[in-house]
Amino acid sequence: MTAVVIVGAQWGDEGKGKIVDYYTESAQVVVRYAGGPNAGHTLVVGDDKLVVRLLPSGILRPATACILGQGMVIDAKVLLGEIDQLAARGHADLGSRLMLSDRAHMILPYHLILDGLRESALGQGKAIGTTKKGIGPAYEDKARRTGIRAGDLRDLARLRTLVEAALDAWRPTLTALGGDCPSAAAIVDELGPHAARLVPLLGNASRAADEAVQAGKDVMFEGAQGTLLDIDHGTYPFVTSSSAVAGGATIGAGIGPSRIDCVVGITKAYTTRVGSGPFPTELSDASGQHLRDVGVEFGSVTGRPRRTGWLDLPALRYARRVNGLDGLALTKLDVLTGLARVKVCVAYDTPDGRVDELPVDLIDRPDLARPVYDELDGWQEALSAARSLDDLPAAARRYVDFIAQGAGVPLYLVSVGPRRAESIELRHPFTAK
Repeated sequence: MTAVVIVGAQWGDEGKGKIVDYYTESAQVVVRYAGGPNAGHTLVVGDDKLVVRLLPSGILRPATACILGQGMVIDAKVLLGEIDQLAARGHADLGSRLMLSDRAHMILPYHLILDGLRESALGQGKAIGTTKKGIGPAYEDKARRTGIRAGDLRDLARLRTLVEAALDAWRPTLTALGGDCPSAAAIVDELGPHAARLVPLLGNASRAADEAVQAGKDVMFEGAQGTLLDIDHGTYPFVTSSSAVAGGATIGAGIGPSRIDCVVGITKAYTTRVGSGPFPTELSDASGQHLRDVGVEFGSVTGRPRRTGWLDLPALRYARRVNGLDGLALTKLDVLTGLARVKVCVAYDTPDGRVDELPVDLIDRPDLARPVYDELDGWQEALSAARSLDDLPAAARRYVDFIAQGAGVPLYLVSVGPRRAESIELRHPFTAK
Protein backbone atom coordinates (compact mmCIF):
# COMPACT_ATOMS: atom_id res chain seq x y z
CA MET A 1 0.00 0.00 0.00
CA THR A 2 1.08 3.57 -0.70
CA ALA A 3 -0.69 6.83 0.08
CA VAL A 4 0.57 9.70 -2.07
CA VAL A 5 -0.26 13.40 -1.81
CA ILE A 6 0.00 15.53 -4.96
CA VAL A 7 0.32 19.23 -4.19
CA GLY A 8 0.97 22.39 -6.17
CA ALA A 9 4.33 23.94 -5.34
CA GLN A 10 3.66 27.40 -6.80
CA TRP A 11 0.58 29.66 -7.17
CA GLY A 12 -1.58 26.91 -8.64
CA ASP A 13 -2.08 26.03 -12.32
CA GLU A 14 1.07 23.89 -12.25
CA GLY A 15 -0.38 21.11 -14.40
CA LYS A 16 -1.69 18.95 -11.55
CA GLY A 17 -4.43 17.59 -13.79
CA LYS A 18 -2.03 15.80 -16.11
CA ILE A 19 0.26 14.61 -13.32
CA VAL A 20 -2.55 13.19 -11.19
CA ASP A 21 -4.12 11.59 -14.25
CA TYR A 22 -0.73 10.09 -15.15
CA TYR A 23 -0.10 8.65 -11.71
CA THR A 24 -3.62 7.37 -11.22
CA GLU A 25 -2.88 4.62 -13.71
CA SER A 26 -1.36 3.01 -10.62
CA ALA A 27 -3.92 4.29 -8.08
CA GLN A 28 -7.04 2.45 -7.05
CA VAL A 29 -8.55 5.43 -5.22
CA VAL A 30 -8.21 9.19 -5.77
CA VAL A 31 -9.34 11.65 -3.08
CA ARG A 32 -9.76 15.38 -3.72
CA TYR A 33 -9.30 17.04 -0.35
CA ALA A 34 -9.67 20.83 -0.66
CA GLY A 35 -11.02 23.72 -2.69
CA GLY A 36 -14.01 23.96 -4.96
CA PRO A 37 -14.88 24.89 -8.54
CA ASN A 38 -12.23 27.60 -8.45
CA ALA A 39 -9.70 24.87 -9.29
CA GLY A 40 -9.73 23.77 -12.91
CA HIS A 41 -7.64 20.72 -13.73
CA THR A 42 -7.07 20.12 -17.44
CA LEU A 43 -6.88 16.52 -18.68
CA VAL A 44 -5.72 15.66 -22.20
CA VAL A 45 -6.33 12.12 -23.47
CA GLY A 46 -5.31 11.70 -27.08
CA ASP A 47 -6.86 14.65 -28.87
CA ASP A 48 -9.62 14.98 -26.28
CA LYS A 49 -9.35 17.82 -23.74
CA LEU A 50 -11.43 17.93 -20.58
CA VAL A 51 -11.45 20.48 -17.74
CA VAL A 52 -12.76 19.28 -14.38
CA ARG A 53 -13.36 21.72 -11.54
CA LEU A 54 -14.68 19.49 -8.76
CA LEU A 55 -14.26 15.89 -9.86
CA PRO A 56 -10.89 14.32 -9.04
CA SER A 57 -8.51 14.15 -11.99
CA GLY A 58 -8.54 10.36 -11.76
CA ILE A 59 -12.14 10.31 -12.94
CA LEU A 60 -11.15 9.26 -16.49
CA ARG A 61 -9.65 6.01 -15.21
CA PRO A 62 -12.57 3.54 -15.29
CA ALA A 63 -11.08 1.30 -12.60
CA THR A 64 -10.42 4.15 -10.15
CA ALA A 65 -12.74 5.04 -7.28
CA CYS A 66 -13.00 8.80 -6.69
CA ILE A 67 -13.85 10.62 -3.45
CA LEU A 68 -14.79 14.25 -2.88
CA GLY A 69 -13.54 14.92 0.64
CA GLN A 70 -15.00 16.89 3.51
CA GLY A 71 -12.45 19.67 3.07
CA MET A 72 -14.06 20.69 -0.22
CA VAL A 73 -16.85 23.14 -0.96
CA ILE A 74 -19.32 21.87 -3.56
CA ASP A 75 -21.49 23.72 -6.06
CA ALA A 76 -24.24 21.24 -6.92
CA LYS A 77 -24.81 22.67 -10.40
CA VAL A 78 -21.14 22.48 -11.30
CA LEU A 79 -20.71 18.95 -9.97
CA LEU A 80 -23.78 17.60 -11.76
CA GLY A 81 -22.75 19.44 -14.91
CA GLU A 82 -19.39 17.67 -14.86
CA ILE A 83 -21.05 14.31 -14.24
CA ASP A 84 -23.39 14.89 -17.18
CA GLN A 85 -20.52 16.02 -19.39
CA LEU A 86 -18.60 12.85 -18.66
CA ALA A 87 -21.67 10.68 -19.16
CA ALA A 88 -22.09 12.24 -22.61
CA ARG A 89 -18.50 11.19 -23.36
CA GLY A 90 -19.20 7.59 -22.45
CA HIS A 91 -18.44 7.62 -18.72
CA ALA A 92 -21.87 6.60 -17.49
CA ASP A 93 -20.59 4.56 -14.54
CA LEU A 94 -19.70 7.45 -12.23
CA GLY A 95 -22.43 6.67 -9.73
CA SER A 96 -20.74 3.38 -8.92
CA ARG A 97 -17.27 4.83 -8.31
CA LEU A 98 -17.85 8.36 -7.03
CA MET A 99 -18.45 9.29 -3.39
CA LEU A 100 -19.29 12.74 -2.03
CA SER A 101 -18.52 13.36 1.62
CA ASP A 102 -21.70 14.14 3.52
CA ARG A 103 -19.60 16.60 5.56
CA ALA A 104 -18.44 18.65 2.56
CA HIS A 105 -19.93 22.14 2.58
CA MET A 106 -22.17 23.46 -0.16
CA ILE A 107 -21.77 26.62 -2.22
CA LEU A 108 -25.19 28.25 -2.49
CA PRO A 109 -26.44 31.18 -4.61
CA TYR A 110 -25.85 33.78 -1.92
CA HIS A 111 -22.18 32.78 -1.72
CA LEU A 112 -21.70 33.64 -5.39
CA ILE A 113 -23.59 36.91 -4.99
CA LEU A 114 -21.44 37.90 -2.01
CA ASP A 115 -18.20 36.98 -3.77
CA GLY A 116 -18.99 39.15 -6.75
CA LEU A 117 -20.25 42.11 -4.71
CA ARG A 118 -17.18 42.13 -2.49
CA GLU A 119 -14.72 42.06 -5.37
CA SER A 120 -16.58 44.89 -7.08
CA ALA A 121 -16.68 46.93 -3.87
CA LEU A 122 -12.90 46.63 -3.39
CA GLY A 123 -12.30 48.07 -6.84
CA GLN A 124 -9.33 48.01 -9.17
CA GLY A 125 -6.00 47.48 -7.44
CA LYS A 126 -7.50 46.31 -4.16
CA ALA A 127 -9.54 43.27 -5.21
CA ILE A 128 -8.13 39.87 -4.26
CA GLY A 129 -8.78 38.54 -7.76
CA THR A 130 -11.00 35.64 -6.75
CA THR A 131 -12.77 33.50 -9.34
CA LYS A 132 -16.11 34.76 -7.92
CA LYS A 133 -17.28 31.17 -7.54
CA GLY A 134 -18.43 31.66 -3.93
CA ILE A 135 -15.48 29.82 -2.40
CA GLY A 136 -14.54 32.35 0.29
CA PRO A 137 -18.08 32.99 1.59
CA ALA A 138 -18.76 29.24 1.71
CA TYR A 139 -15.68 28.66 3.86
CA GLU A 140 -16.71 31.62 6.01
CA ASP A 141 -20.04 29.94 6.67
CA LYS A 142 -18.19 26.78 7.57
CA ALA A 143 -15.96 28.62 10.06
CA ARG A 144 -18.80 30.48 11.74
CA ARG A 145 -20.94 27.32 11.90
CA THR A 146 -23.73 28.48 9.62
CA GLY A 147 -22.70 26.36 6.65
CA ILE A 148 -24.82 23.89 4.72
CA ARG A 149 -23.29 20.45 4.33
CA ALA A 150 -23.96 17.92 1.60
CA GLY A 151 -25.59 15.61 4.16
CA ASP A 152 -28.22 18.29 4.79
CA LEU A 153 -29.61 17.55 1.32
CA ARG A 154 -31.19 14.41 2.79
CA ASP A 155 -33.89 16.45 4.57
CA LEU A 156 -35.18 19.40 2.53
CA ALA A 157 -37.48 20.69 5.28
CA ARG A 158 -34.57 20.93 7.71
CA LEU A 159 -32.41 22.30 4.92
CA ARG A 160 -34.75 25.26 4.50
CA THR A 161 -34.42 26.12 8.19
CA LEU A 162 -30.64 26.00 7.92
CA VAL A 163 -30.61 28.18 4.81
CA GLU A 164 -32.88 30.74 6.50
CA ALA A 165 -30.46 30.95 9.43
CA ALA A 166 -27.51 31.44 7.08
CA LEU A 167 -29.35 34.14 5.16
CA ASP A 168 -30.21 35.95 8.39
CA ALA A 169 -26.48 36.09 9.15
CA TRP A 170 -25.58 37.36 5.66
CA ARG A 171 -28.48 39.81 5.13
CA PRO A 172 -26.74 42.88 6.67
CA THR A 173 -23.68 42.30 4.50
CA LEU A 174 -25.72 41.78 1.34
CA THR A 175 -27.70 44.92 2.03
CA ALA A 176 -24.60 47.00 2.78
CA LEU A 177 -23.06 45.88 -0.52
CA GLY A 178 -26.19 46.83 -2.44
CA GLY A 179 -27.33 43.30 -3.14
CA ASP A 180 -30.67 41.57 -2.73
CA CYS A 181 -31.10 38.72 -0.27
CA PRO A 182 -32.49 35.65 -2.05
CA SER A 183 -35.37 33.58 -0.73
CA ALA A 184 -34.60 30.46 1.27
CA ALA A 185 -37.66 28.77 -0.23
CA ALA A 186 -36.46 29.49 -3.77
CA ILE A 187 -32.98 28.17 -3.00
CA VAL A 188 -34.31 24.92 -1.55
CA ASP A 189 -36.78 24.49 -4.42
CA GLU A 190 -33.89 24.79 -6.85
CA LEU A 191 -31.79 22.36 -4.82
CA GLY A 192 -34.53 19.72 -4.69
CA PRO A 193 -33.81 18.09 -8.09
CA HIS A 194 -30.07 18.32 -7.41
CA ALA A 195 -30.51 16.66 -4.03
CA ALA A 196 -32.31 13.73 -5.63
CA ARG A 197 -29.22 13.05 -7.71
CA LEU A 198 -26.55 13.84 -5.11
CA VAL A 199 -27.92 12.04 -2.05
CA PRO A 200 -27.21 8.57 -3.54
CA LEU A 201 -23.55 9.62 -3.84
CA LEU A 202 -23.19 10.64 -0.18
CA GLY A 203 -21.02 8.68 2.18
CA ASN A 204 -18.49 8.73 5.00
CA ALA A 205 -15.53 9.80 2.88
CA SER A 206 -13.09 9.88 5.80
CA ARG A 207 -13.80 6.28 6.67
CA ALA A 208 -13.73 5.21 3.02
CA ALA A 209 -10.33 6.82 2.46
CA ASP A 210 -8.83 5.33 5.62
CA GLU A 211 -10.23 1.88 4.88
CA ALA A 212 -8.72 2.01 1.40
CA VAL A 213 -5.29 2.74 2.85
CA GLN A 214 -5.71 0.10 5.56
CA ALA A 215 -6.75 -2.45 2.95
CA GLY A 216 -3.44 -2.00 1.17
CA LYS A 217 -4.74 -0.03 -1.79
CA ASP A 218 -2.73 2.63 -3.55
CA VAL A 219 -4.44 5.94 -2.80
CA MET A 220 -3.80 9.34 -4.34
CA PHE A 221 -4.72 12.52 -2.45
CA GLU A 222 -5.19 15.37 -4.89
CA GLY A 223 -4.82 18.99 -3.83
CA ALA A 224 -6.06 22.17 -5.45
CA GLN A 225 -4.50 25.59 -6.05
CA GLY A 226 -0.91 25.74 -4.80
CA THR A 227 1.34 26.23 -1.80
CA LEU A 228 1.64 30.00 -2.25
CA LEU A 229 -2.17 30.30 -2.24
CA ASP A 230 -2.55 28.43 1.06
CA ILE A 231 -4.61 30.34 3.63
CA ASP A 232 -1.85 29.95 6.26
CA HIS A 233 1.35 29.62 4.25
CA GLY A 234 0.62 31.65 1.10
CA THR A 235 1.06 35.29 0.13
CA TYR A 236 -1.74 36.49 2.40
CA PRO A 237 -4.21 38.11 1.83
CA PHE A 238 -3.94 37.16 -1.85
CA VAL A 239 -4.67 33.52 -1.13
CA THR A 240 -7.47 31.00 -1.38
CA SER A 241 -9.72 30.13 1.57
CA SER A 242 -8.56 26.59 2.23
CA SER A 243 -5.44 24.61 3.03
CA ALA A 244 -3.57 24.04 -0.22
CA VAL A 245 -0.46 22.40 1.29
CA ALA A 246 0.11 18.68 1.78
CA GLY A 247 -0.94 18.81 5.43
CA GLY A 248 -4.41 19.77 4.24
CA ALA A 249 -4.84 16.24 2.93
CA THR A 250 -5.11 14.78 6.41
CA ILE A 251 -7.77 17.34 7.39
CA GLY A 252 -9.67 17.53 4.13
CA ALA A 253 -9.71 13.78 3.56
CA GLY A 254 -10.08 12.83 7.22
CA ILE A 255 -7.09 10.54 7.59
CA GLY A 256 -4.23 10.51 10.08
CA PRO A 257 -0.86 12.02 9.03
CA SER A 258 0.88 8.72 9.65
CA ARG A 259 -1.03 7.28 6.69
CA ILE A 260 0.89 9.42 4.17
CA ASP A 261 3.87 7.72 2.52
CA CYS A 262 4.97 10.19 -0.15
CA VAL A 263 4.41 13.85 -1.11
CA VAL A 264 5.02 15.02 -4.67
CA GLY A 265 5.11 18.72 -5.52
CA ILE A 266 4.17 19.98 -8.97
CA THR A 267 6.04 22.90 -10.50
CA LYS A 268 6.13 24.44 -13.92
CA ALA A 269 9.49 25.07 -15.57
CA TYR A 270 8.58 28.73 -15.13
CA THR A 271 6.07 30.53 -12.88
CA THR A 272 2.52 31.78 -13.37
CA ARG A 273 -0.09 33.45 -11.23
CA VAL A 274 -3.76 34.31 -11.74
CA GLY A 275 -5.31 37.25 -9.93
CA SER A 276 -3.79 39.92 -7.74
CA GLY A 277 -0.87 39.72 -5.35
CA PRO A 278 2.92 39.88 -5.36
CA PHE A 279 4.86 38.10 -8.10
CA PRO A 280 8.58 39.04 -7.91
CA THR A 281 9.74 37.20 -11.07
CA GLU A 282 6.86 38.43 -13.25
CA LEU A 283 7.68 39.35 -16.84
CA SER A 284 6.04 42.03 -18.96
CA ASP A 285 8.25 41.62 -22.02
CA ALA A 286 8.45 39.34 -25.05
CA SER A 287 9.67 36.42 -22.94
CA GLY A 288 6.60 36.69 -20.71
CA GLN A 289 4.34 36.81 -23.75
CA HIS A 290 6.12 33.75 -25.17
CA LEU A 291 5.37 31.81 -21.99
CA ARG A 292 1.71 32.89 -22.09
CA ASP A 293 1.19 32.15 -25.78
CA VAL A 294 3.12 28.90 -26.10
CA GLY A 295 2.01 27.64 -22.68
CA VAL A 296 -1.62 28.64 -23.35
CA GLU A 297 -1.60 30.40 -20.00
CA PHE A 298 -5.22 31.28 -19.51
CA GLY A 299 -7.25 30.30 -16.44
CA SER A 300 -9.08 27.00 -16.97
CA VAL A 301 -11.98 28.28 -14.83
CA THR A 302 -12.06 32.02 -15.60
CA GLY A 303 -10.27 32.27 -18.95
CA ARG A 304 -8.22 35.16 -17.56
CA PRO A 305 -4.68 35.55 -18.96
CA ARG A 306 -2.20 34.26 -16.42
CA ARG A 307 0.67 36.41 -15.29
CA THR A 308 3.96 34.76 -16.30
CA GLY A 309 7.52 34.92 -15.02
CA TRP A 310 10.79 33.11 -14.50
CA LEU A 311 11.09 30.08 -12.24
CA ASP A 312 11.54 30.94 -8.56
CA LEU A 313 13.84 28.44 -6.82
CA PRO A 314 13.53 30.09 -3.37
CA ALA A 315 9.76 29.58 -3.68
CA LEU A 316 10.33 25.91 -4.48
CA ARG A 317 12.57 25.55 -1.44
CA TYR A 318 9.83 27.11 0.67
CA ALA A 319 7.30 24.66 -0.81
CA ARG A 320 9.69 21.78 -0.15
CA ARG A 321 9.84 22.71 3.53
CA VAL A 322 6.18 23.42 4.31
CA ASN A 323 4.96 20.38 2.36
CA GLY A 324 7.74 17.96 3.27
CA LEU A 325 8.24 17.19 -0.43
CA ASP A 326 9.78 13.86 -1.36
CA GLY A 327 9.97 14.68 -5.06
CA LEU A 328 9.01 17.10 -7.81
CA ALA A 329 7.15 16.71 -11.06
CA LEU A 330 8.34 19.37 -13.51
CA THR A 331 5.75 20.41 -16.09
CA LYS A 332 5.76 22.45 -19.31
CA LEU A 333 9.49 22.23 -19.97
CA ASP A 334 8.58 22.27 -23.67
CA VAL A 335 7.12 25.79 -23.36
CA LEU A 336 10.63 27.23 -22.92
CA THR A 337 11.69 25.96 -26.34
CA GLY A 338 12.54 28.91 -28.58
CA LEU A 339 13.92 31.22 -25.90
CA ALA A 340 17.56 32.18 -26.46
CA ARG A 341 18.26 32.64 -22.74
CA VAL A 342 16.39 31.46 -19.66
CA LYS A 343 16.63 33.09 -16.24
CA VAL A 344 16.04 31.48 -12.85
CA CYS A 345 15.59 33.28 -9.55
CA VAL A 346 18.11 31.68 -7.17
CA ALA A 347 17.92 33.96 -4.10
CA TYR A 348 16.53 37.20 -2.67
CA ASP A 349 18.37 40.21 -1.36
CA THR A 350 16.68 41.51 1.80
CA PRO A 351 17.57 43.95 4.60
CA ASP A 352 18.89 40.93 6.53
CA GLY A 353 21.12 39.85 3.67
CA ARG A 354 20.77 37.35 0.86
CA VAL A 355 18.32 34.50 1.57
CA ASP A 356 17.79 31.27 -0.35
CA GLU A 357 14.13 30.71 0.65
CA LEU A 358 11.18 32.82 -0.43
CA PRO A 359 10.67 35.69 2.08
CA VAL A 360 6.88 35.37 1.91
CA ASP A 361 6.10 38.39 4.07
CA LEU A 362 8.45 40.69 2.14
CA ILE A 363 7.83 39.96 -1.53
CA ASP A 364 5.13 42.62 -1.81
CA ARG A 365 7.91 45.14 -1.12
CA PRO A 366 10.36 45.18 -4.06
CA ASP A 367 12.53 47.61 -2.10
CA LEU A 368 12.95 44.98 0.62
CA ALA A 369 13.08 41.73 -1.37
CA ARG A 370 14.82 41.79 -4.74
CA PRO A 371 15.16 38.56 -6.75
CA VAL A 372 18.66 37.47 -7.75
CA TYR A 373 18.93 35.65 -11.09
CA ASP A 374 21.19 33.15 -12.80
CA GLU A 375 20.99 32.95 -16.58
CA LEU A 376 21.22 29.78 -18.66
CA ASP A 377 21.33 28.99 -22.36
CA GLY A 378 18.00 28.27 -24.01
CA TRP A 379 17.26 25.69 -26.72
CA GLN A 380 15.40 25.56 -30.01
CA GLU A 381 14.64 21.86 -30.38
CA ALA A 382 11.18 20.36 -29.80
CA LEU A 383 10.99 18.15 -26.71
CA SER A 384 7.73 16.21 -27.09
CA ALA A 385 9.43 13.02 -28.29
CA ALA A 386 11.85 12.83 -25.35
CA ARG A 387 11.28 9.84 -23.07
CA SER A 388 14.51 10.02 -21.06
CA LEU A 389 16.71 12.83 -19.84
CA ASP A 390 19.34 11.74 -22.36
CA ASP A 391 16.86 12.52 -25.15
CA LEU A 392 16.77 16.20 -24.16
CA PRO A 393 18.94 18.82 -25.87
CA ALA A 394 22.03 19.59 -23.81
CA ALA A 395 20.77 23.01 -22.74
CA ALA A 396 17.40 21.62 -21.65
CA ARG A 397 19.13 18.85 -19.70
CA ARG A 398 21.33 21.41 -17.93
CA TYR A 399 18.22 23.42 -17.04
CA VAL A 400 16.49 20.35 -15.57
CA ASP A 401 19.56 19.41 -13.54
CA PHE A 402 19.89 23.02 -12.35
CA ILE A 403 16.32 22.95 -11.01
CA ALA A 404 16.71 19.64 -9.20
CA GLN A 405 19.94 20.72 -7.55
CA GLY A 406 18.66 24.20 -6.71
CA ALA A 407 15.34 23.00 -5.27
CA GLY A 408 17.07 20.37 -3.17
CA VAL A 409 14.55 17.67 -4.01
CA PRO A 410 14.75 14.91 -6.65
CA LEU A 411 12.70 15.00 -9.82
CA TYR A 412 10.16 12.22 -10.23
CA LEU A 413 8.82 13.24 -13.63
CA VAL A 414 9.49 15.79 -16.38
CA SER A 415 6.57 16.67 -18.63
CA VAL A 416 7.45 17.62 -22.22
CA GLY A 417 3.91 18.01 -23.56
CA PRO A 418 0.26 17.92 -22.50
CA ARG A 419 -0.46 14.28 -23.37
CA ARG A 420 0.02 11.37 -20.99
CA ALA A 421 2.77 9.83 -23.11
CA GLU A 422 4.76 13.07 -23.35
CA SER A 423 6.51 12.43 -20.07
CA ILE A 424 9.92 11.44 -18.78
CA GLU A 425 9.44 9.23 -15.74
CA LEU A 426 12.39 9.10 -13.38
CA ARG A 427 10.79 7.67 -10.28
CA HIS A 428 7.22 6.65 -9.51
CA PRO A 429 5.67 7.70 -6.16
CA PHE A 430 3.78 4.42 -5.77
CA THR A 431 7.02 2.46 -6.00
CA ALA A 432 9.39 4.98 -4.38
CA LYS A 433 9.39 3.51 -0.87
